[in-house]
Amino acid sequence: MMNTSPGTGGVSYRLDESYIVFVQTEARFSTPAYHRCHIGLNHLAFWAVSRQQVDEIIEKYKQRGLKMLYEDRYPFAGGSDSYAVFFEDPDRIKVELVAPLRKPSDR
Repeated sequence: MMNTSPGTGGVSYRLDESYIVFVQTEARFSTPAYHRCHIGLNHLAFWAVSRQQVDEIIEKYKQRGLKMLYEDRYPFAGGSDSYAVFFEDPDRIKVELVAPLRKPSDR
């Protein structure tokens, strides 16, 4: 379930017992600037329910103006066995959403 977080300008996601909130960093905390290639967090990865969900999320993220990474290699930027989308959030954190792997017999 996705909800906007009132007063934060953020978005929260909840699934069963898992809960995560994304909010924009305040300007006073933005120096030095974050970069995923620095020491620390490289990216966040999440499992989607299906390939269809990955495609639906792409449309929602594009409507919000988020930067899609590796667009020329979508949906296989993570490799031929991975159906995923990669985005960069406003703080330049890479976010990956990957569909469950299909069995070879499903192809």
